[in-house]
This record gives sequence, structure tokens and C-alpha cells, in this order.
Amino acid sequence: MNNPRYWFPAKTYGWGWGMPVTWQGWVVMVVFMGAMLAGGTYLLPRYGEAVFFAFTFVCCMALLAICRAKGEPPEWRWGKR
Repeated sequence: MNNPRYWFPAKTYGWGWGMPVTWQGWVVMVVFMGAMLAGGTYLLPRYGEAVFFAFTFVCCMALLAICRAKGEPPEWRWGKR
């Protein structure tokens, strides 16, 4: 069993990761979407666009770090596996 179980598989075409394939990956996505919804509902009206942009940037960087750590190594793919 040399194949590690990735939470986010590589996309078939292009560079990056596809939709999650494990429950852990889905939890990460649900938490990310919940944070975006909460930030838009709470931060945007109270603190304005700059704070919401900073919050969104931090959340996206955290999501990318998790995808990089728990996903297949990213590389350009042309549809062949």
C-alpha cells in the first residue's frame, strides 16, 4: 500500500486540485465555505471591504496550504493519468 490517500486529487486537465474525495477534505471545504459566509455576514457590514478582503485572503491561503499538504502533488495535466 504505497499509494497515500489524498484528500484532494489532482485535476484531470490543468494545474491544481479537484473536489475532495475523503470526508476530511469535505470537512475542510465546509469549514472554508462557512468561514466565507460568516465573514461576509459579520465582517463586511461592520468593518468594511478592507477587513473582509484580508480575512478572505487569509482563509484562501489556509485552504491552499491544506490542499498542498493533503493533496496530490500539483503539476500540469493533459487528461492522462
